[in-house]
Amino acid sequence: MTSSKLLWKRAEIIGCQIKREPEGSTERYTRWINTLTQEQLVTQVFTSHGPTVIMPTWFCSRKWFDYVGKFDEGGKGVPEDLLFFYENLRKGGSVFRVDHCLLLYRYHSEAATHAVLEETIWKNRVAFLEERVLSSWPSFTIWNAGKQGRRLYRSLSATNQKKVVSFCDVDQSKITKGFYTYQESKDKPKPKIPIFHFTDAKPPFIICVKLDLTGGGFEGNLNSLMLKEGLDYYHFS
Repeated sequence: MTSSKLLWKRAEIIGCQIKREPEGSTERYTRWINTLTQEQLVTQVFTSHGPTVIMPTWFCSRKWFDYVGKFDEGGKGVPEDLLFFYENLRKGGSVFRVDHCLLLYRYHSEAATHAVLEETIWKNRVAFLEERVLSSWPSFTIWNAGKQGRRLYRSLSATNQKKVVSFCDVDQSKITKGFYTYQESKDKPKPKIPIFHFTDAKPPFIICVKLDLTGGGFEGNLNSLMLKEGLDYYHFS
């Protein structure tokens, strides 16, 4: 049996590549959704982009759909595709993308996806990250000592906050500052998390730096460390 047939047999949610209309809409997102490797369809499920194959392209068996639990019908503002996608993975399902563009996906400002609050998605993403990754890590580093990295730290459970051994960054002003102090903490003294240059930080990493935004600068830094995605780091932003 070919590797492709094995993937199809193992997958529970199957999708495809897409073309955006109008052309150029959500350019970074479209490039991401069309170029993820098969492994990244699973490792990059924590990013702000959402499901690694988009819902309009999904198909699966009725038996599997019923087993996962159908869609959350909570109404406007519920990220039903994200919740179903997460539950698919919890139930042992996999994901597979057909590498052909089989859908013309129209963008418009009134799409239902815009009704979902970013804070709702954030809370679900953090909870899933804690459940699937952080629960088994004894310690880790947050890559990004700026706004997004600090927000993630503050959003973690107390147990997982204690696992954060450092932040890392490339911004010399943040590195020179030396520490991030969690002022909202009720602990005394307040937790102070050291900030290192990324080359001096210790993996594993939760990376809070957006992909495809620095002309390859961030990606080059990450590749220079010779780490393995899904083992030494996960993308979160």
